[in-house]
Amino acid sequence: MKTRSRREVVTFKHSFQIRGIDHPLPAGRYEVVTDEEMIEGLSFASYRRVATMMIVPAASHGARMEMFSIGPIDLADAQRRDASMPDE
Repeated sequence: MKTRSRREVVTFKHSFQIRGIDHPLPAGRYEVVTDEEMIEGLSFASYRRVATMMIVPAASHGARMEMFSIGPIDLADAQRRDASMPDE
C-alpha cells in the first residue's frame, strides 16, 4: 500500500492546550505531519488520513522535541480558539 506524509507549519498567537498532549504549549510555530495511505481499487488516486502528529518542544529535559499523535478536529478546534482570543 502506498503512503505519503504531508507537512505543514501552524502558528499559534497564544499559549494553548490540545487533546493528546498532556501539558500546555507556548505560542509559536509547530510542525504538523499527516500520514495518508492510498485507497486501492479506484480508477483515480485518492488518499485517506491515517495519522496526524504534532512536533512540540519536549516537556522533559532529556529531549529537545517530542512527537504527539493528535486528532485533526482537535487541532482545528485549538486553532479556532486561538484565532478568537484577543491580541495582547
